[in-house]
Amino acid sequence: MHFQHSSDIWRDFPQLVPAVIYAEGITADVTPDARIAAYAGRATARLATASEGELPEIQAWRRTFSAMGLKPTQYRCASESLLRRFRKEGALPRLHPLIDLCNAISIAYAIPIAVFDVSRIMQFVEVRYATGEETYLTFSGETEHPPAQEVIFADAEGRAHARRWTNRQSGLSAVQATTANVLIVAEALHDTAAEDIGSLVTTLTDDLNTLWPVTPKHTILTPASPRFDFTGE
Repeated sequence: MHFQHSSDIWRDFPQLVPAVIYAEGITADVTPDARIAAYAGRATARLATASEGELPEIQAWRRTFSAMGLKPTQYRCASESLLRRFRKEGALPRLHPLIDLCNAISIAYAIPIAVFDVSRIMQFVEVRYATGEETYLTFSGETEHPPAQEVIFADAEGRAHARRWTNRQSGLSAVQATTANVLIVAEALHDTAAEDIGSLVTTLTDDLNTLWPVTPKHTILTPASPRFDFTGE
């Protein structure tokens, strides 16, 4: 199995810095509360001096959404949506230890993080422009067809596992209590993206190794090295 961005995505967004992590042996019986609290504290400190929409990480995604023809205050990137909810409610809902951890790291860094159950993916995931023929399963069980040119995460069977560049993750491959093997993707486009993505990967892989423990495989992709190969079972 593998993960990659299409050449069109690299052409249109050359500032993109994506990191990919693959981990086996995830369980739902871990308690990451202390780490979640620490990352929430970092987010709180940042929001004390600026709103989420003023953060450079979020501003870069807003520009990207505008370039895709989406209204950035109508369709917010995943990290902005989480930060907005966190600012209003003071906490994020608990869903699964891994998702809770990734959401907390996402608001600490203001960088979107997507997590996929690898057992629900066919052969590969490619971030690319939709053709209009792909299918997307909502969390309520409805099937949608992303319009042509929307940025999606698609597998070999034309199933979209995320819409609007991680703005909406599919109910098909969302992490569940039975999930064991996961693919984690973090992407940034701001000026210090390379440095911040590197720090995020170190933080998340250390947490994965400590909490479960697992030995994640990871890399940061570039136009010259755009593909990440992983086992996937």
